[in-house]
Amino acid sequence: MTATEARASSPKTRVRRPARPAAPVWSRLRRGATPWLFLAPALLLFLYFKFIPMAQAVRMSFEEVRPFLGNTYVGGENYAEIAGSSDFGAAVWHTVVLAVATTAGSIVLGLALALLLEGQTRALWFVRSVIFLPVVTAMAVVAEVWRVMYYPAEGGVLNSVLGVLGLGPSEFLNSPDSSLASIAFVGIWRGAPYDMMIFLAGLAGVDRVLYEASAVDGASRWRRIWHVTLPGLRPVFAILLTLAAIRGLRVFTEVFLLTNGGPDGSTEVLLTLTYKLGLERNELGVAAAGTVLLFLVLLVLTVVSRLRRREVR
Repeated sequence: MTATEARASSPKTRVRRPARPAAPVWSRLRRGATPWLFLAPALLLFLYFKFIPMAQAVRMSFEEVRPFLGNTYVGGENYAEIAGSSDFGAAVWHTVVLAVATTAGSIVLGLALALLLEGQTRALWFVRSVIFLPVVTAMAVVAEVWRVMYYPAEGGVLNSVLGVLGLGPSEFLNSPDSSLASIAFVGIWRGAPYDMMIFLAGLAGVDRVLYEASAVDGASRWRRIWHVTLPGLRPVFAILLTLAAIRGLRVFTEVFLLTNGGPDGSTEVLLTLTYKLGLERNELGVAAAGTVLLFLVLLVLTVVSRLRRREVR
């Protein structure tokens, strides 16, 4: 018998498995709806306390708000009024300066702390937890502590340190020349630990083989940081720049608690200005226009950052 006849006489039998019955429509709907049921309470809270007020703020920005008398539609007059105000220009400038200073300072200090505290030992975890405490501490407590440390007399905490270094006493928050820098330093001190934790997560993803290869080639520690660590952290820098910039542009609490925009308006930022316009001067429509402008800036910044992250990938 030839090989062809043998193959023909003993064909392989194919066993067909019975088709799995399709899941009922009700079962599929239930599986798809279960996550939304768990999310529903949080989504309702967001809708009621965030999205509806946001929509009302956009509507109010085109109206002259008169409580108990009825609002009047004024078109873009509120935007023209706040954009043409000298106080608005100064507030925008102070906001940008604080955002740039706190963003750059917190990223540089956070990277330095991450490089110093990288490792897996138990002692390092304790030190990281201690350094991270400013992030989880209430801003009211932080502001009060720094107000005491910024006491402008020679016996103040920081002025005593400056005296030891041979530097004259500073007025810190009480002087228009140093108040903005003093608030920026508080923002850096509070934001750097947060950036440190993100940098530590990024450092865990850098390939250790590159460090070993560069060490074999005779590269110094600084060259390894420059040519291996920083390129490996490029996606982390993109994320942190966006988060820190948004955090800096939304600065309010520390300014409100430490100086309330003073002295002489030297620390007035956009959110403290809109707060005063809305709740102290009762110009709610103009204040709403200022918040909408800030929202648009943050939206553009977020979209641009997301597009750049896609290009990097």
